[in-house]
Amino acid sequence: MTTGPKGAYRPSIQRFTLATAEVTTILDGAHLRDAIRPPFALDRSDAQIAVTAAANNLPAHGFENTYTPTVIGIAGQVVLFDTGFGQGGKAGNAGHLKGRLLQAGYGAGDIDVVAFTHMHPDHIGGVLENGVPTFPNARYVIGRREFDAWYDGSQIPAQRAQNRDLFLKLIVPLADRMTFLEDGDTVVPGLTALAAFGHSVGHMMYRLDDGGKSLLVWGDVTNHYVFSLQYPDSPVAFDDDPDAAIVTRKRVLAMAAADGLLVSGHHMPFPAIGYVEQHGAGYRWIPAAYQLWI
Repeated sequence: MTTGPKGAYRPSIQRFTLATAEVTTILDGAHLRDAIRPPFALDRSDAQIAVTAAANNLPAHGFENTYTPTVIGIAGQVVLFDTGFGQGGKAGNAGHLKGRLLQAGYGAGDIDVVAFTHMHPDHIGGVLENGVPTFPNARYVIGRREFDAWYDGSQIPAQRAQNRDLFLKLIVPLADRMTFLEDGDTVVPGLTALAAFGHSVGHMMYRLDDGGKSLLVWGDVTNHYVFSLQYPDSPVAFDDDPDAAIVTRKRVLAMAAADGLLVSGHHMPFPAIGYVEQHGAGYRWIPAAYQLWI
């Protein structure tokens, strides 16, 4: 558990089994943002945003942005998806992944694979600590298109200049320990990397298939459980290639809804595990039922 204002408590670690896999989600932290638009609903009016917020029992003036990496133990390997903000997040209410991993029973040395969805700060900031790999025994996997785009820099939006500097500082020194992935590549048995380009140029997601059960770790395919899912066509300021992100968002949401996929979403409300269902012209996030955890 983690404390909030006035002694309030919120859960920060959740674990369940899925067939033979053990899945743990860990809250790296959260930030309060003081507007819905931007970053979301860029093509919607204040009145439209207010109606959607009221229908979902949300404030219309801002939102909480949560950050939840996922850990999966499968095939004798422990795979960590993204690394949170790391030390750089400690000034705010983030950067707690490493400590909470230990609370969840995982030492930093227990991580066998770090699988990156993409190179934004809340996903890579925790990979080094004081210039030393945080997860000393891990190998790293990353989409080849993602790595090449950030290394080259020409496809990276100007507003991501500091983000690219972070990539050059944190990720490039680890290149000799990386496996570069294409769409459909296997990370470990039962875990497949899938292209989900748009939010970042080479954004990847990962699908676990084990014992007839599946889990999609979709990273930042969507960034808000209401304003991304219910407005899948709307451009999002967080997306580096907004047009491609919309195409990917609609494709993945349709697939998740049609197939009844269990999903882990980095920015979904903690414990960040749920399902997607059709809702009018968009979709609705359905948190996983309590029975999943027991």
